[in-house]
Amino acid sequence: MSCEGGTEDTSGVVGVPCPVPIDQWDVAAQLSYWAFHERRRNAYMRYAYLQLGSDADAEEAVDQTFDRVMDHWLRMLEMENLEGYAWTILKRRIIGMHRKRRRQPELMDTAAFEAALADHADDPYDRLTDAITLYAAVRDLSERQRDAILLHYGMDLTTADAAEVMGTQAATVRSQIRTGRRRLATMLKLRCPEHPEGENCS
Repeated sequence: MSCEGGTEDTSGVVGVPCPVPIDQWDVAAQLSYWAFHERRRNAYMRYAYLQLGSDADAEEAVDQTFDRVMDHWLRMLEMENLEGYAWTILKRRIIGMHRKRRRQPELMDTAAFEAALADHADDPYDRLTDAITLYAAVRDLSERQRDAILLHYGMDLTTADAAEVMGTQAATVRSQIRTGRRRLATMLKLRCPEHPEGENCS
């Protein structure tokens, strides 16, 4: 796609301005971008790995995300929900990685999910040892429910921190977790009718 002075992926829009290189930004904009990069990169990497099951794929998706964020940063600074916009970019890059590898988008690698949940033993949901069953159930949740469950249980973020990463409200994340847990309980009970608390079949 063409832009003034070069090329850029503009989703079909022709003649839009090219991104301003970061070294031409004012100091405040540069500092704000790098602060965002430092604040979010680790969480983005962990989330991408849970989704892709590969360090290399996760790193590529996150690098592409921050490249895209950098391209739009000056405009993003004027947005009401900068975090939500960046989160959407990350999720699109993850879908792009699945397509690049000619895989259907899935929730996450089973082994990665099992490892992510291994250290959580205080909550009844964390005592589910059949990771494959739980993986399949989580995959059937709505997108927002999956994200809330992943960030809170898979990455051990507080609901407030998960909300900040997703660019939403903590109350919304708590609601998605509650709804997701109810759906998980229902699905797991169907799979394990002899365990009314939704525990592991064995």
